[in-house]
Amino acid sequence: MKKDIHPPFKKTLVHCACGNEFETYSTAKEIKVEICSQCHPLYTGQQKIIDTRGRVERFKRKYQNVQYGKIDRLEKRE
Repeated sequence: MKKDIHPPFKKTLVHCACGNEFETYSTAKEIKVEICSQCHPLYTGQQKIIDTRGRVERFKRKYQNVQYGKIDRLEKRE
């Protein structure tokens, strides 16, 4: 491996859009992110549905009468 070709690896401050800041190691001086573990829905348990064309409502209307756990189709065949 060649010497002195790699950038310096140092402590870096990461800034999230939610206001959270934490330190990590990187070759960059500063990192700005939109989502971190403090505001990501997977970690917070909050679900955010962004529906621009009514797709969620259309899906709910289509499957509103479906009852899960029942085998209606197979019973009708017999």
